[in-house]
Amino acid sequence: MSSEPNCVFCRIIRGEIPATIVHRGDACLAFLDIQPLAPGHTLVVPTPHYPTLDGMPGELVGEVASVLPRLGSALIRVTGATGFNVLINNGPDAGQVVPHLHIHLIPRSAGDGLGFRWNVRGYQPGEADRLAESLRRALAGG
Repeated sequence: MSSEPNCVFCRIIRGEIPATIVHRGDACLAFLDIQPLAPGHTLVVPTPHYPTLDGMPGELVGEVASVLPRLGSALIRVTGATGFNVLINNGPDAGQVVPHLHIHLIPRSAGDGLGFRWNVRGYQPGEADRLAESLRRALAGG
């Protein structure tokens, strides 16, 4: 397992920094966020150090993601929330502060005051088709 000596989440995984752990598995660790957006706000981190999602092997992504339904269900039962957000800030420009991949599970209820700012925009004619073709080529390795 890879680990970074100064990474705060690696240090939590190694037990060097205390955390309120709710799940420990071979692939990941889940613990309560110390600055929660809502009670029960949980972070799920892979046990090996990977800064971002796009740098992780797909098999590990699958192992980490496999705990999300159970954790989400537990959050709803325990907190009384009626839903939850699953959020990954992937890279500094996406709002990632700690450079160790972490998945936020945020319990939600009607009227909780939390929300997202979705500044949607449309595509110009042909733009979506060109973008999709470029993405298909990139996925094919071209």
